[in-house]
Amino acid sequence: MTDSHAATIPPGRGILNLALAIFCFTAMDAVAKHLVGRYPAVEVVFARNAGQLIFVILYLRGRMGEAVITRLPGWHLARSITQLATTLLFFTSLHYIGLAEATSLADINPVLITLGAALFLGEPLGRARILGVAVAALGALIIIRPGMGVFSLAAILPLLCAFTYAANMLLTRHVGRRESPWAAMFYAALFGVIVTSAILPFQFRAPTAPDLAAFAVLGLLGAIAQLFTIRAYTMTQASILAPFGYLDMVFATLWSISVYRSWPDGPTLVGALVIALAGLYVWRTETRR
Repeated sequence: MTDSHAATIPPGRGILNLALAIFCFTAMDAVAKHLVGRYPAVEVVFARNAGQLIFVILYLRGRMGEAVITRLPGWHLARSITQLATTLLFFTSLHYIGLAEATSLADINPVLITLGAALFLGEPLGRARILGVAVAALGALIIIRPGMGVFSLAAILPLLCAFTYAANMLLTRHVGRRESPWAAMFYAALFGVIVTSAILPFQFRAPTAPDLAAFAVLGLLGAIAQLFTIRAYTMTQASILAPFGYLDMVFATLWSISVYRSWPDGPTLVGALVIALAGLYVWRTETRR
C-alpha cells in the first residue's frame, strides 16, 4: 500500500483494526499465562510462531511465492528480531507476575511509538496526539500505582518488552507501507520458528492433549492479531494509533476476570476509563480532521 493510498483511508479503519488486534493479542496472552506455568517459555513462543507460519501457508496456498517476495530482507530481519524478543520477554514475565500487571508495565510503549514515529518516520506530533498519549499514560499510572508493590525484578522483562514492541510497530509501519502484510507475517514467523527450534530440544516438555489444543489456539490468535496489526499500521500513522495501545490494559483486565477470576479494584477501573477517554479524544480529533 502506497503512502498516497494510505492517506485517503479514514483513521477510524486503522483504529478498528488495531482494537481487534489488541483483543486477540490479550486473549493470546491469557492462554500463554496458563501455558508458561506448565511449559518452558521457549516452547510457548515456538508454538506462537509455528501457528502463525502454518496459518500463512494454509491461507495463501498457491499464492505463496508471489505474496512473500520481498525487496526489504534487512528490514524484515530487524522486524522479526524485535517481534521474537517482544514475545519471549512478555511470555517469560507471565511466569512470574500476573497478566494485568505485566501488561500495565509494558504499556509505556505508546509514548515510545509516538516519539519514534516523529523521530524516525517523520510523522507530525500534533497537540491532540501528544495530549492523547499523555492522558492515556496518566490512566496507565493510575492502574500501575508505582510504589504499591507491582514492581519487582521480574518487572524488568515487560519494561524491556515495551521497547522491543515499540521498535516492532515502527518497523511494521515502515515495511507495511511497501509490501504485502503476508510477507511480514511469513518472515517474522519463519525467523521465530528457526530460532526457537534450535533451543527447543533442550527444554521440550511433551504437552497433554488439552494443552495441545491450547497451543493451537495460541498460534491462531497470534496470527490473527498480527494480521490486524499490520493492516492497522499500514493504513494509519503510528502516532495516531499509539494512544489506542493502552486498550490492552482494558482487555487484559477483562481476561483476568473471566479466565483467572482476578477482579480489578477501583483505581484499575478509573485508569481504564481515563485510557478509553484519551483514545476516544484522539479518534474524534483525527476523524474530524
